[in-house]
Amino acid sequence: MNSLILQVATRVLMPLLLLFALFMLGRGHNEPGGGFVAGLIVSAAYALQAFAFGVAAARRALLVDPERLLGVGLLVALGSGLLASAQGLPFLTALWWGGLGSPALFDVGVFLVVIGVVLTMTFTLAEA
Repeated sequence: MNSLILQVATRVLMPLLLLFALFMLGRGHNEPGGGFVAGLIVSAAYALQAFAFGVAAARRALLVDPERLLGVGLLVALGSGLLASAQGLPFLTALWWGGLGSPALFDVGVFLVVIGVVLTMTFTLAEA
């Protein structure tokens, strides 16, 4: 598919979607949003890129293999839970350091996992 309108719209929407995803990731502890929703928004941005310019261009724009994002996200989420266990607290107990807490770290892990899973499926299906 070679749609000029889709390609121009993608160039405009991609940065806006990525910025909106960061906003949703940051506000997820007190309001609706968080790692899952932000990950879906980033995935939608790269899926749009794949539809407009092809999967190879979307993979180049992503800079990292989606499966690697999935693995790193799992490790980050697990690490956020183990921080509490290392201090003798139950797994996934929230810890706070100033204004930053382990729930934010868990959200980043979920964010990366969602991006990895959705883009792995999307790219694989688009290449088939």
